[in-house]
Order: sequence, then C-alpha cells, then structure tokens
Amino acid sequence: MQEQVFVAVDIPLAGDERHKNWAKVVENVDTSRSTGWAFDGPFVAAGGIQDVPAGSVLLVYGERGSRANPQSAARVYTVNADATLTLEAEAKGQAWARTVRDPIVRLLGVERKGPDLSHLPDSVLADELRSRGWRVEEP
Repeated sequence: MQEQVFVAVDIPLAGDERHKNWAKVVENVDTSRSTGWAFDGPFVAAGGIQDVPAGSVLLVYGERGSRANPQSAARVYTVNADATLTLEAEAKGQAWARTVRDPIVRLLGVERKGPDLSHLPDSVLADELRSRGWRVEEP
C-alpha cells in the first residue's frame, strides 16, 4: 500500500473575495450529473495554503461581478509534487460543471506515478526515511 505524499499548495481564488469561492480535491465524478454535485471529494479552503495530495485533481470555483448578477468560473488543476499547480481546464458561465466534467474524468483515469524524487541526493532521501523511523544502510 502506497502512502500519499502531501504538499503545501497555495490554493487560488477563481472569483473575487466578495462572492462564493471554494475548492475541492476531486476523487470521483458522477457522470450522470451535470452540476457541481457531480464532483466527490473533500473541500479545501481557497485563497491560502493547504496540504493536498501530490498528483490529485483540484477543482476551484468562484464568482465575480455584481452581487445581483455574479458570473461563475471554474478551474481544474493537477497538484504537482513540487507544490505547484498545472492548469488543465477552465470554464465560465452556468454550464461550468458540465464543461469541466469530461476533463476531470480524463485526469482521474490517468495512471499517475508517485512523485519523481530522482533529483534529490541520496543523503536527503536517507535522512527523510530515518526521520520517519526507518533504518537505512548504504548498499
């Protein structure tokens, strides 16, 4: 069983602060729905740093414009192991959920490898394992 690696990511706002903003780590999609209720997974706070699993799919929703006529916007990101986000899809307007549904389904179906740690020196990796209680010996 592989343990998830969490990274501290700055979760952006998709709208302006006066309106509704939320973010969710999407774990499953109900393809029979075409609204925001199609996306299952835990919510995370938008507009600040949150710990999320590396390789996960992040859906960020927000509204901008006047209070009487807010405009919806959604962005889909993948969370990289280096704590950056890669924009995968975006949509605006009332059909935002249906517009991003298929890209999210595609992203969830992609077999993701664990984080690439090949750029780290052996000593750093060994120190991390020791800090977690592992016994590490040189080959």
